[in-house]
Amino acid sequence: MLFNSFIFLIFFPLVVLFYFLIPHKVRWFFLLIASYYFYMNWKPAYAVLILTSTIITWLCSILVARAMNKNKKKIYLTISLIINFGILIIFKYFNFINITIFNVLDNFKIRWNIDNLDVLLPVGISFYTFQAVGYTIDVYRGDLKAEKHFGIYALFVSFFPQLVAGPIERAKNLLQQFYQKHDFSVERLENGLKQMIWGYFMKVVVADRLALFVNAVYNNVEAHNGTTLLVATIFFSFQIYCDFAGYSNIAIGAARIMGFDLMTNFKRPYFSMSISEFWHRWHISLSTWFRDYLYIPLGGNKVSKLRNYFNLMITFIISGIWHGANWTFVIWGTSHGILNAIQKVLSYDKFIKKYIGISKILFIIINLLFVNFIWIFFRANTVSDAFLIINKIFTNLGTLYIGEARTYVYGIFGITMIIFKEFYEEYQIKFSKTNSPIVESFKYALLVIVILSIGVFDGSQFIYFQF
Repeated sequence: MLFNSFIFLIFFPLVVLFYFLIPHKVRWFFLLIASYYFYMNWKPAYAVLILTSTIITWLCSILVARAMNKNKKKIYLTISLIINFGILIIFKYFNFINITIFNVLDNFKIRWNIDNLDVLLPVGISFYTFQAVGYTIDVYRGDLKAEKHFGIYALFVSFFPQLVAGPIERAKNLLQQFYQKHDFSVERLENGLKQMIWGYFMKVVVADRLALFVNAVYNNVEAHNGTTLLVATIFFSFQIYCDFAGYSNIAIGAARIMGFDLMTNFKRPYFSMSISEFWHRWHISLSTWFRDYLYIPLGGNKVSKLRNYFNLMITFIISGIWHGANWTFVIWGTSHGILNAIQKVLSYDKFIKKYIGISKILFIIINLLFVNFIWIFFRANTVSDAFLIINKIFTNLGTLYIGEARTYVYGIFGITMIIFKEFYEEYQIKFSKTNSPIVESFKYALLVIVILSIGVFDGSQFIYFQF
């Protein structure tokens, strides 16, 4: 079920209504049923996968908690990791690995006749797998007690607002919230609705409008010159941000209305002055997951400098692979790792802290150029397309292809709105001493009118659903 679908606009109010009407002791069960219904709207059979992941991680965590020695704990943890990552590899990476092996062996005239799997990628599999695996690791480390209530734990894995595209929640934050009694709150309703409305604006007005231009250009690279490709790349940087941050805002707002607090997933990433700062602001739930469950266990920065750079590279390469089974994502992740390592060698973050004002804006622009450049590999359909785009941008400038004028104008309008709002928040600019409730209501009513007037309602999925 898509957030930007008519069925969700019926589903969510009904869930909220019944959630607050029924007794607290059965709310977890109601939310669990609602969450599985939400997920099964895509392909009912894939609910078996999320249920399998839930059962395995729950059982293994119970066994880890009961084990009397470390070796047994490691065995149960390993079983959980192998099964969960095994499912992920089969459904997400098998065909990519299979084709790669075929191409390598073909160079040596060696036959490889294993067929690709004819399966669709289950929506949100990377998200709920990482969330469930993170819980098991926390129990293994002793940072968390094993959850004995299977139903509550199943709800933690499948909670519908953040199920298919995050935030990737930690059990420490979310699990215990399902035991708490949440009373209806007008304040939470108001704040949650505001965040959802802004999320819908980011998705259907900005992201989906820009997608019309970006898809037309990136899916036909040969037909466009460097100027058009450059504009499409800039548009894509706002498309992917508004698409994913829009989802996060809707998810966090929806959960807040029901009384749940999800973690912040974005903090105005395009105002970052360095690549490392960008990753403290972009997809925070994933970057902190990799930090806590991969980077630090590898040794983090508590090792030699050379080993630290190795740890950085491994983390970013795997982060790239997490995003998709394509060499474009590997290059994208590797590029971020290389830039992080270079900036660390140069003590770049310490250097830029000395600068303020116009100089600070200059560093933001420089960093944004790097991020935009690397987005080319993320969006390009193939590696060869990516290099063709780069080549054309530097050697083949020309007349800008605008396409449908309305798409272009509305896209620029949406980008301007995003920049204005985030500039206002980043630098805490206040236009008045008080925020009148009437003025606030008027602003969001106007935003709803804009969404209904110029939003794209074509049932577009969120980009990160494919990850």
